[in-house]
Amino acid sequence: MERYKLAKERIVQIPEENIVKMPYQDFFIKEAEFLQKVISVMDENQEQDKTLGELQAQNYELYQDVLPQNYEKSYGNPVYAQKMLGEYGRAFTFLYTELHGTIGYAFEKKVWDITVGLELFLEMYSAFSEEELPAEKQVREILLSYVNDYCQDMVETRIREGVDPEEDFAVNIIMKSDLNDLRYLYRFGEYISESQLETARFLNSMSQEEIDSMAGTYTEGYRMGFVTGRKDIRKKKTVNIRYELGFERMVKAAILQFEEMGLKAVIYRHALHAVNKRSQNRVGFTGAVANPQFDYDHRQDSALFMDSDFVKRKLRAMQTSYDEYADLAEVHGGPAVIETFGEKPFSPVNKEECWTFSEAQQKLQVELDNESGQIVNRYIKGEERSFTIIAYPIPEIGENFQDIFREIVKINTLDYKKYQKIQQIIIDTLDTCEWVEIKGKGDNETDLLIHLHTLTDPQKQTNFENCVADVNIPLGEVFTSPVLAGTGGILHVSKVYLNGLQFCDLKLVFDCGQVIDYTCSNFDTEEENRKYIEDNILFHHPRLAMGEFAIGTNTTAYVAAQKYDIADKLPILIAEKMGPHFAVGDTCYSWAEDTPVYNPDGKEIIARDNEISEMRKDDVSLAYYGCHTDITIPYDELGSICAVDDDGDMIPVIEDGRFVLPGTEALNEAFGEL
Repeated sequence: MERYKLAKERIVQIPEENIVKMPYQDFFIKEAEFLQKVISVMDENQEQDKTLGELQAQNYELYQDVLPQNYEKSYGNPVYAQKMLGEYGRAFTFLYTELHGTIGYAFEKKVWDITVGLELFLEMYSAFSEEELPAEKQVREILLSYVNDYCQDMVETRIREGVDPEEDFAVNIIMKSDLNDLRYLYRFGEYISESQLETARFLNSMSQEEIDSMAGTYTEGYRMGFVTGRKDIRKKKTVNIRYELGFERMVKAAILQFEEMGLKAVIYRHALHAVNKRSQNRVGFTGAVANPQFDYDHRQDSALFMDSDFVKRKLRAMQTSYDEYADLAEVHGGPAVIETFGEKPFSPVNKEECWTFSEAQQKLQVELDNESGQIVNRYIKGEERSFTIIAYPIPEIGENFQDIFREIVKINTLDYKKYQKIQQIIIDTLDTCEWVEIKGKGDNETDLLIHLHTLTDPQKQTNFENCVADVNIPLGEVFTSPVLAGTGGILHVSKVYLNGLQFCDLKLVFDCGQVIDYTCSNFDTEEENRKYIEDNILFHHPRLAMGEFAIGTNTTAYVAAQKYDIADKLPILIAEKMGPHFAVGDTCYSWAEDTPVYNPDGKEIIARDNEISEMRKDDVSLAYYGCHTDITIPYDELGSICAVDDDGDMIPVIEDGRFVLPGTEALNEAFGEL
C-alpha cells in the first residue's frame, strides 16, 4: 500500500510537468490522465451509489481510447505509436497495453497488480525525463526487467485464480447483486456494450423455470461428462465457469446447481498481464471486446520477451505454483464454458508495426505450450477431469435475436435418445469399413480419404464415439481419431469462423494425416494468407495432424442457421454438428488416451490414439500440440460421404448433402422447413 500511495501521488503530478521532450510528452500526459481515472476507481467505495448513466459514462471514459472510432489515434494502435514515437513505438504500445489491464485490477482492488503497473510507467517516465533520450535497447530492458522480475508472481496469481474458490470477486457480484438492476454489470470492470445490457434484460424477462432449465442443460452436461467418461465426480470440489457478461441469471442458477453436486464455482477474469496472455483468445469471464483489432494487434506482444530464459522462468513459475496449490488442483473438475456468438465476423488487418514472433520464437512458444500442458496435466489429471461447452447468441446477431435465442435453447435440448439411436446406425456401418471418403460439390474442392483403425474384436470394440448432449452441447455427431498413415487429400470450405476469426476460401492439404500445404483468400498476398493460417490454425507447428474426423447429424441446427441466415456467425461448437468436420491438432482424447471410453451400447472406443499421441510412451514432449481446431463442411457444400470396405466397395452415408443410409432418413425431415 505504501508503494501504491507513492506511485499514485507521483502520477498526479505528471500532467502539470513539462520535462519530457515532445512527442514523448504527449504519451506520458495521456497515460497519466488515464491512470488517474483508474486510480479513482481503485480508491472509490465499491458500494458507492451511482446512477446507471454515471456508470456508463465512467465505463466509456476508461475504454474510449481503444474503441474503433478513436483507435486510429491511440497509442494502443502500433501504427500510430510508431508514427508518433518512431523507434520507441513498439515499446510504448506494449506499455500502453499492459497499463490498459489496470482497469480490471482497479475494480478487483488488486493493489499489487496495479502498483507494479504504475511503477513501470514511472520508471519509463523517469528514463525520458533525462536530458539525453534513452537508447531503444535501454527502453526494452526496462520492460524486460518488469516481465522477468514479476513473472513468478503473475503466474502464481493466475494459477491460484483458476483453482481456488476463495478468489470469489465475480461469484460475489453474481450471487449478491440484484440482477434486475443492471448497474451490477459495471462492477466487473469490463467493457459493457449494449449487447451485454440487452442480453441481461432478455434473461431477466424469462421465468425462473426457463432459467433453471437452461442452467440444468449446462450443468447436467458437465455431470454426464464424468458419467460417460467413467470418472468419479465425487472426487472433485470445484468447477471453472467461463462466460460473457450478461448471462448472470443463468450463471447464478448454475452455481446453485453445481453446489448441489458438491462443486464450488471458480470464476476468473481473462488474462490481462502479457505474461499470462495467449494470442488474442480470452479465457475466463469477459465483457464485450471493445475493439477486436486492438486485441489482434497485440496477440504476439510476448515477442518482446520470448526467449529460452523466459520459457524456463515461466515453466519454473508454473511448477512451483502448482506445487503450492496442489491440493486445490487435485480436486478441480475442469471448465464449464458458456460461449456466445452473433457478433459481426472479424477479418483482421495485418500490421507490420506489431510485435511478431520470429521463427525461433514460434518454436519457443510451441515448446512452452507443450511443457506447460504437461505440468497442468500432472496436477489436474486428464483422466480424472471433464468439461462442458454450450453456446447462446447475443443481440448483435440481429433483429431476430430473441427468436434465435429460443431456437438455440430448443436445439440445445433435442431428444438425445432419438439421435443416439440414429447415430448408432451410422457407427455400426462405419465399423465394417477401413476407410471413409468425403467429397465436396459445386465449387467445394474437398476430396479426402480417412483411414480408420482396425477393430480386433468388433463385438466389443468401435471406432466412433456416439456423441449426445454431455460435454459438447448441442448433441449430434459421431467422431473418431483417424489413423494418420493413409489419411490425406484436400479440405476446402468457402467460409468458416475459427477461434474468433473469419477464414475465406480456406484450403488445407493433408498427406499421411498431416497438413503439408494451406491457403485462404482473406488477404491480397499469398504470404499474408499463409501467415494468417500459421498464426491462427497451425499455431506455428511445422506440421499439424488431423486429430479428429466426425460426421455431424444436427440437421435442426443447420436449418435454423439457414432460416435466420446466421451460418457465418455460428460458433464451431454448433457448426461442427452441421456436416462433417475435421480437427487439426490433438485428438479429442489428449492426455487421457489410456482411460477406457465406452459408447451406450457397451462397446469400447479404441480409436483414442494416433501415431503422434502414441509418442507419449517414449517422449511425451513429442505427443501433443496444445491445440484442436474444428473445421466443418456445411451440408450445402457436401457432395458425399461414403464408407469404403476392404474390397473397395462403397456404402453411401450422405449424398448431395442428405442422409441416405437406411435408418437415418429421419435426419432429413428438418430440411423440409427450408
